[in-house]
Amino acid sequence: MGSITMNIAQLGEAVYLGFLGTEALAAMGFAFPVTITLFAFAMGIGTGASSVIARAAGSGNRGNVRRLVSHAELLAVLVGTVLGLAGYFAAPSITALLGAQDTVRTMTIEYLQVYMIGMPFFLVSIVGSTLLRATGSAASPGIIMTAGSIIQIILCPFFIFDSFGGFGLGLGIAGAAWAYVVSRFMSVFLFALLLVRARMVQWSFVGLIGSWKAILYVGGPAIASGLVQPLSMSIITRLLSSHGHEVVAGFNVASRVETMAHMILWSVYSSAEPFIGQNWGARYYDRVKKALTLCHSFCLAWGVLTFAVMMLVGTTLVAMIDDNPIVIEVARSFFLVIPLSIGFMGMMSVASSCFNALGKPFPPFVISLLRTLILYVPLAIVADRLWGYQGIFIATAVTNVVVGLMAWVWNRSYVYKTSALLV
Repeated sequence: MGSITMNIAQLGEAVYLGFLGTEALAAMGFAFPVTITLFAFAMGIGTGASSVIARAAGSGNRGNVRRLVSHAELLAVLVGTVLGLAGYFAAPSITALLGAQDTVRTMTIEYLQVYMIGMPFFLVSIVGSTLLRATGSAASPGIIMTAGSIIQIILCPFFIFDSFGGFGLGLGIAGAAWAYVVSRFMSVFLFALLLVRARMVQWSFVGLIGSWKAILYVGGPAIASGLVQPLSMSIITRLLSSHGHEVVAGFNVASRVETMAHMILWSVYSSAEPFIGQNWGARYYDRVKKALTLCHSFCLAWGVLTFAVMMLVGTTLVAMIDDNPIVIEVARSFFLVIPLSIGFMGMMSVASSCFNALGKPFPPFVISLLRTLILYVPLAIVADRLWGYQGIFIATAVTNVVVGLMAWVWNRSYVYKTSALLV
């Protein structure tokens, strides 16, 4: 529920910005590699903390769990503040490197600089959701994420337009970023309230460095794995920009529509991680194996369903956001190729989550590196030269299938061999 509503909020943001024109949607496309870079840091810290905390919870060490939760949130605040300051001042240079020009570049900078102000809130809310799941609270993160998304959807038009109900601020694309910042601030408040009420916070700096080392042992490689994706996405955005900003806009809108389906898979592997960590810590290895089988089966089935739905209604949804013929044609090519492969991408993510949950951060880093820089980017460059932007979509699908199968085989082999030795 939380992940779906969060993506609905992102899609709603695109709908609102569609009224401003194709340039605004293109600006969102150029901002995307930067925002997923920041997301990589949040998920990396959350992954490391979730892995350590879930195993501590599974072994019954509640005092250690409280200490790790507190120290993880403090780390999120520190990293979020540093990233926010760095990103604010680097936004103009980053957008130039991505190939944004003229009005689109100005819009991208406006959006990113406001977005950076909310970075500490963003990291704390994302890490907070993983901590609640790791300690066994499955419903609370979803409820809070839903509340934050609803706030964002409601505030967006008031911040963006100057004539919405007579109360609009008319901030344009920057208004979309402000709505996001406010919604993240409210989410942080609710997460903090829940953690305190659940007595999961221990206000002490004792063992702080040790906690950070334990978190970053898994979280550090997880951050590195996450950073590989935005690096490759920056290259892909640059390739797409050579075909015109309308192609970037079409890719951005189609991606947001398709992410509605991908968020279900995100829910699967983000929930699988603490479940696997807790049961591994409690030595319930058969439950881990069953969970992996269920997750992988669901990912493949969901991929087929996604392809069918996107083929039926995908371009219609895009046309409702932007009726530019080029944008619609790009989206049609996107939906024809990529959705069928997302089930394999889900399998890859489940395998990475499992490795992280078991305290093995190296395999996910290798998987991420293989998927992006080693396989995806070279394939995309060659395919772009042969078939244009459609070739980039084909390269995406091929990469998802190949790496998804490889990750599944590697993870399954490790789990079965290791559990047999520990029994």
